[in-house]
Amino acid sequence: MNFLSLFLLGLIMSRSTEVTTQTSTELLPAVSKYLTARAAEFENIPAERKVMLQELADHVKACSDADKTAHLVFICTHNSRRSHLAQIWALAAAEFYGIPKVETWSGGTEATAFNPRAVAAIQRAGLQVSAADEKAANPHYKVSFRQDQRSFTCFSKVFSESPNPSKDFCAVMTCTQADEACPLVSGCSERIAIPYEDPKKSDGSLLESATYDERSQQICREMMYVMWRASQS
Repeated sequence: MNFLSLFLLGLIMSRSTEVTTQTSTELLPAVSKYLTARAAEFENIPAERKVMLQELADHVKACSDADKTAHLVFICTHNSRRSHLAQIWALAAAEFYGIPKVETWSGGTEATAFNPRAVAAIQRAGLQVSAADEKAANPHYKVSFRQDQRSFTCFSKVFSESPNPSKDFCAVMTCTQADEACPLVSGCSERIAIPYEDPKKSDGSLLESATYDERSQQICREMMYVMWRASQS
């Protein structure tokens, strides 16, 4: 670990006892409860991952301080699991901590579909999810975590496709394979690698639901940590 990483880690650890909860009354009660539980787990995040997460927090805070919108595009290979979970939980975490100018997107190096196992995991976490045609090859899901039922749409796409931004965005690589396959992400102003283990390994097993819930909780916990850090003055 280099000097800068050690310095950042020292700053992070020195503030580990600060209050980490702040909730929006606009959130669905079940989602608010889920996010509050993840915020109580920051000590479970390894120190070396906190250094990676701090890079993203610094980007969001820099945008906020400049009164600019932070456009975050989460990228994995198939845009089917981890990138969707990160997109959803990062936006919910920004709402939880009252950071208004955050927009999140997701994409892959190829398009497949938002995996129904990952969809089921966010439903178990309390989010409202619906699809016009779940039998379509690539369903478009409306996802909401707010009491006013305001929703956004999730579907699989290549990261450079509409409606994703084409410039001035932060590319967050959520899997090692996508990071290695994309030596250049055209249009991004910053690129950060925060890889997650693919829950696909459990597909069809007795551990399937538990594995997806575990990965959803991890991604949510870490996106909550990012937005908490970004909300600090």
